[in-house]
Amino acid sequence: MAALREKKNIHNSAFKIKNKLLLEIAIFNIASASLAEKAGADRLELCENPADGGTTPSYGTLKIVKEKIKIPIFPIIRPRGGDFLYNDDEFAAMKKDVELCRQLKFEGVVTGLLKADGSVDEERTKQLTALAYPMEVTFHRAFDRAADPLAALEAIIACGCQRILTSGQTPNAFDGKELIKQLIQRADDRIIIMPGSGVRSDNILALAEFTGAVEMHSSARKKVSSAMNFQQSKMKETIENISVNTDEIKKMRADLLKYR
Repeated sequence: MAALREKKNIHNSAFKIKNKLLLEIAIFNIASASLAEKAGADRLELCENPADGGTTPSYGTLKIVKEKIKIPIFPIIRPRGGDFLYNDDEFAAMKKDVELCRQLKFEGVVTGLLKADGSVDEERTKQLTALAYPMEVTFHRAFDRAADPLAALEAIIACGCQRILTSGQTPNAFDGKELIKQLIQRADDRIIIMPGSGVRSDNILALAEFTGAVEMHSSARKKVSSAMNFQQSKMKETIENISVNTDEIKKMRADLLKYR
């Protein structure tokens, strides 16, 4: 896995040399996957349940998206919303989901596990990275809940993950840019640090230039009205669906092409 990590870092350095940074888009349904791919996303993080911050997609969603989409897809391995402290049954489910994603030939998975004291659950993370191989593993924003970010960085590298998705332990990645820059410098090409959360076309270029990041993450999320002609007024609700803003994805892609 160390050799694979080294190869991936060389590959991503090439993106920077070519003035093309990788743009990952988080999507929450099948329709959004196609929209994001057509708009210029380089990779997708596939989730369900945006209200919970993203949970593992169903088998049907995994299968259909893998069949339809040609760019790399990383499903999230997260059995529920809330914290990242999992019991034995939840961890058993995560292992099964990683195995399923490997069988379906996804390019990677996204996951994150912490202990009660805020440290990285290294033992279980190592188990998941071993099960995932040869898929890549991104340690997601569970990192932003870690007690010591620099210690967490070293632990995640030791676990064999290829990247960390982080907002710099703040709600918005631009506000956390100082820590993100520090993490990238400390990582020293041993792992990719990918800024995410609140990344949009109005800040993505400035964030990339300040931090030196070679991969960027955004949901480019927008709400769309239901296509239902009939809605039951007695329910007193407004039904909306989550989609992606394709114009925003195109703008971010154009901005990243300006990177020097």
